[in-house]
Amino acid sequence: MSLTFDSARLANRDLTESHEQWRTQLRRFVEQEIEPFAQDWDEQGKIPDDLWPKAGAQGIFAIGYPEAYGGMSEGIDMWYHNIVHEEIARVGVGGVLASLIVHNICLPTVLRFAKDEVKEEIGPAVISGEKRISLAVTEPSGGSDVARLKTTAVKDGDDYVVNGSKTFITGGMNAHWFSTAVRTGGEGASGVSLLVIPAGLPGVTRTSLDKKQGWWCSDTATLYFDNVRVPAKYLIGTENQGFKAIMTNFNHERMGLSVDMEAFARVCLEEAANWANERQTFGKRLADHQVIRHKLAEMKRKINATQAYIQQCSYQINMDKADAGDIAMLKVQCSQTLEFCAREAMQILGGIGYMRGSKVERIYREVRVQAIGGGSEEIMRDLASRQYGI
Repeated sequence: MSLTFDSARLANRDLTESHEQWRTQLRRFVEQEIEPFAQDWDEQGKIPDDLWPKAGAQGIFAIGYPEAYGGMSEGIDMWYHNIVHEEIARVGVGGVLASLIVHNICLPTVLRFAKDEVKEEIGPAVISGEKRISLAVTEPSGGSDVARLKTTAVKDGDDYVVNGSKTFITGGMNAHWFSTAVRTGGEGASGVSLLVIPAGLPGVTRTSLDKKQGWWCSDTATLYFDNVRVPAKYLIGTENQGFKAIMTNFNHERMGLSVDMEAFARVCLEEAANWANERQTFGKRLADHQVIRHKLAEMKRKINATQAYIQQCSYQINMDKADAGDIAMLKVQCSQTLEFCAREAMQILGGIGYMRGSKVERIYREVRVQAIGGGSEEIMRDLASRQYGI
């Protein structure tokens, strides 16, 4: 058995024929509409706008959302979400994955806590791929320390007047709305609210952050809010309760990132195994050298353990027994597995792995953003230790 993206996937007894049909449907779409072009998109720093409605028509944005807004929720479990992440990650261009499904880190809170008219304005448009939404939490003065954010929203009649800035906002240059963490009260988490800010309002400006190590085709922005008057209807949930709303979706975000990283690790394994079988050195295949075989075996061992961890956390989520500490540690497990596999694949490929156009070269550059985004390894360990009562 050769080591491929598919053969290196552990058996999962919870996957049904419906899950496999969903995978087949997704793979067909990805192979037709994404894979042939993704490398060029990355080099050009831009994904064509028409990919979003195409993906919407395939149901990619609908998974897990209420039917009332064009979603699909009946019978949908964590495995459907995982398959979306796996199949797009299989292309090996992280920027496509990051930008295309960034709505999943903010739309759930909108459709759960926002007013009905706001849900009806945003939900169908995002799920169809007609429009986009991004999460705006990180600020120039701090990243994961959400409780100390400085962007303010002061109530004035029927509006909130917003001042401040956000940075490293994935999808921020092309989003139509920003689900934004703002300070409406005093210091700390108890003064944070969540407010949808339409991108077209007067006083909203944005600049592109395009000098990035990776994720070149994913638009990343710094946002500026200068006396932006936001109608109060756009408040998500209750004033000064935004921190709780933000926290409700972190488990889902971290699971998505974890599945991405495991899938990228498998891409590295497949690329390395293919090269080791083809490349001749000292009169024999690379794979005939014991040191190379051991590298591949160790990559597979770490991937196996990571997959088993993902399966367990996904099972717990399906049983409505998600453990935030375990999910935080899963993200650390996945980032370290990805980093190891990217490094070993680069060693096996040698010079060719260092050249642009190689999946391994690209994934190697993207390791750090995966390990930092959604909560760094250090933040995840601290969160888990508190969850475990340490």
